[in-house]
Amino acid sequence: MFVADNETKITFKGCKMKTSSNKVAIIGAGNVGCTFAYSLMISGIAREIVLIDSNQEKARGECMDLNHGASFVPPTEVYSAGFEGCKDANVVVITAGVKQKPGESRLDLVQNNVEAFKSIVPEIVKHTKDAVLLVVTNPVDILTYATLKISGLSSHQVFGSGTVLDSSRLRYLISEHSDVDPRNVHAYIIGEHGDTELPVWSKAYTGGMLLTEYCEICEGSSDHEKTLRKIFKEVKTAAYEIINTKGATYYAVGLALVRIVGAILRDENSVLPVSVLINDYYGIYDVCLSIPSVVNAKGIRRFLKIKLSDTEVKQFKHSAETLKNIIEKIDL
Repeated sequence: MFVADNETKITFKGCKMKTSSNKVAIIGAGNVGCTFAYSLMISGIAREIVLIDSNQEKARGECMDLNHGASFVPPTEVYSAGFEGCKDANVVVITAGVKQKPGESRLDLVQNNVEAFKSIVPEIVKHTKDAVLLVVTNPVDILTYATLKISGLSSHQVFGSGTVLDSSRLRYLISEHSDVDPRNVHAYIIGEHGDTELPVWSKAYTGGMLLTEYCEICEGSSDHEKTLRKIFKEVKTAAYEIINTKGATYYAVGLALVRIVGAILRDENSVLPVSVLINDYYGIYDVCLSIPSVVNAKGIRRFLKIKLSDTEVKQFKHSAETLKNIIEKIDL
């Protein structure tokens, strides 16, 4: 599917930059891959961005467009290449795959994208076994698990973007309801990045107060549980609504990826709800799900075994079982 071509660098003559670190390879020059490349370029986090796609001309054109804004952003070398462009990358971000269609769930995508990954992942590891692999393509939890199996790499080195975006949607909607800055809201969506995801209301905080306590002092608030159910429903259906209105989601996920990749390149030890291989957590084993995890230059340092309420444990187990049932049916 993806055939490596000779590296094509788009740089100004006589002005090629020398970079030796903070290299990010992006597999897939679609809406998500290119929006991420644009956001990453603006952030200044990466010094080198390589865009890899089976449509080599499109990737080359995207890089030309990005490079024409080079005078407006921190120094960043942007170019297209074949899979050999993964060599020496700190992070390889996989966004390539079949698009989600209106009315289609993320899980409906599974088998087609697993087949695509059987072609993509071996090409990546042929050129690097040291990079952190970040899976973005949906259904991200299944494809993270598939990437682990196909690549043979460590579970610390391979993980998915998970519910980082879902959690950001939750924080935004809580902030809108509470009339506070979303950066002062701390709340997570965990489990599947999809229909069986769940909010961890028992660990949701606003300004150091439990959300349930904060709601009691909110003006105009009466039925807190009804409000929280409404907020979560909006989070869970957000992607479907965006797909129905504009065809795809890519702005917010591009920013979410900058956040995750920044945690890797800067060795931050940041806690993010990414999709990781779960073992020995509430009796759950051998499945990739999102749970708050410590992310640094080596990938996943560890995932955090947060204490959930009885209801949340039940929902989390349901999410795990749903994904495990699908994994059993796919050809890996």
